[in-house]
Amino acid sequence: MATQTTTADTRKSRQGERRVVSNIVRGSIGNLIEWYDWYAYTAFSVYFAAAFFPSGDQTAQLLNTAAVFAVGFLMRPIGGWVLGRYADRRGRRSALTLSVTLMAAGSLIVALTPSYDTIGVVAPVLLVTARLLQGLSVGGEYSTSATYMSEVASPGRRGYYSSFQYVTLIAGQLTALGLQIVLQQLLSDTQMESWGWRIAFVVGAAGAIVVLWLRRGMDESESFERVAAESERGSGPARGSLRMLLSYPRQCLIVVGLTMGGTLFFYTYTTYLQKFMVNTSGIAKPTAAWINFFALLVFVLLQPVMGLLSDRIGRRPMLIGFGVLGAIVVVPSLTLLSHTSDPLYAFLLMVGPLAVSSLYTSISAVVKAELFPTSIRALGVGLPYALTVALFGGTAEYVALWFKDAGHESWYFYYVTACVLVSLLVYIRMRETSDGSPLESEAKD
Repeated sequence: MATQTTTADTRKSRQGERRVVSNIVRGSIGNLIEWYDWYAYTAFSVYFAAAFFPSGDQTAQLLNTAAVFAVGFLMRPIGGWVLGRYADRRGRRSALTLSVTLMAAGSLIVALTPSYDTIGVVAPVLLVTARLLQGLSVGGEYSTSATYMSEVASPGRRGYYSSFQYVTLIAGQLTALGLQIVLQQLLSDTQMESWGWRIAFVVGAAGAIVVLWLRRGMDESESFERVAAESERGSGPARGSLRMLLSYPRQCLIVVGLTMGGTLFFYTYTTYLQKFMVNTSGIAKPTAAWINFFALLVFVLLQPVMGLLSDRIGRRPMLIGFGVLGAIVVVPSLTLLSHTSDPLYAFLLMVGPLAVSSLYTSISAVVKAELFPTSIRALGVGLPYALTVALFGGTAEYVALWFKDAGHESWYFYYVTACVLVSLLVYIRMRETSDGSPLESEAKD
């Protein structure tokens, strides 16, 4: 009898684990498409910059596209607030479905907008509109996805499962880069600049249709359903309100502090570096794309390894490791990269800092989720994070190009280092968030 009970428990446990994996996969694929659409802008901006803005030198056009990229980030706090609030009140699954719909709309606008030579100033206006929609979408996607994955993950393996958020985030960028490489082989530079770049945005919009179907089959998280049931009975806390969020000031400040250096470091080495290789190092566009692709592929593979490690040693040691190594590596790596055009050397100078970044990225989502209770988790993760990313990550390219245009490009290297050092102080002072137990409905003080 005991053997039968044990067998039944084992079978039930395996079924539960398979369901967890199914939900993680469905959520992750949607996350991949969302971030593919977001990063397609940066991957193909070297080709479409001239299409949306008046003729000028390459740095000026890239500055314009970088400014629009930053504008998209300004909508991320609004997306974190609106969709985070929606996720805390209506459910994680509904919010994730809404976010991918907004992203698809933005991609279609970019794909179908005529060039500046055809419709004049309306072209950049439509480009800004599309990025505003995509910024709104990504602001909600990050917080809701981080919340959902941490809530459905098995106890003691939240770091591992939550790391797949950045696996698919970077996989989205890899997909954009991979498509860029394929198109570069099939089309000439003239064709790429004329119409080839539009293919990337059509692909992103089409992928959203598949995601909408997949996300309809996801389970709602048990943590949310439990809190929602308590709220309906009148025994649970109000959900998704700014007033409730303000009762967690320490947690909000921790999110800002731990994100500041991590997001600036991340965007420097994952989005700006391709332009840096082309515009500063003098590496050919196709070669820079290949370097980015293989470096990011290594970066993706490191995420679950680091996530699993955090389940064993804790989140705080990982963050401190990133802060120390990140502050050391920025200036020498970017200085050396600015003086080389050798592809292998450039690859090593990119992949090394990305390995350091994985100490942060692999656990970034779960650390934030573990700071807040279920009733305010999506909004708590989303709003302070999105504000910080808008201020530091979203402006990374623009600030870097501005320093370059002013003739002081190396100043940007020290700016990144200073932000990482500020975050390191937060990592040292913060408490450990992981205890291996289920993600409870109430966070610790």
